[in-house]
Amino acid sequence: MTDDVMTIREMCAAYDVTPRTLRFYESKELLSPIRKGQKRLFTRRDRARLTLILRGKRFGFSLEDIRQLLDLYHLGDQQRTQIERTLAVARERLQEMRQKHAELETAIEELSHQISTGEQTLSKTATGQPDT
Repeated sequence: MTDDVMTIREMCAAYDVTPRTLRFYESKELLSPIRKGQKRLFTRRDRARLTLILRGKRFGFSLEDIRQLLDLYHLGDQQRTQIERTLAVARERLQEMRQKHAELETAIEELSHQISTGEQTLSKTATGQPDT
């Protein structure tokens, strides 16, 4: 293959995804490979979009959010609208992540305390001390 297009196998190897994943993204209109018979050929545009899709998924963006953000690319305003909307979605997601992080920190502290209490209880029973 040339540098301009990649086969589905090459895409899978380069991006560590499955063919099923690529076909799914295509069905959701996130990717638009060139079709030659049964063969799919992915362009540089598809590769750039896949990079953004995978990054968005890693950050917890929904596929619908990602699709909408990608669709803003060609508005003719030098991607200003796309960048503004991406920043708004990213800020919302960051706030959600910070909230979940705080909740997880609290749960970790509580679980650590329960483990410590359980270990103390177990230690007392092993030495024959009464539970207080």
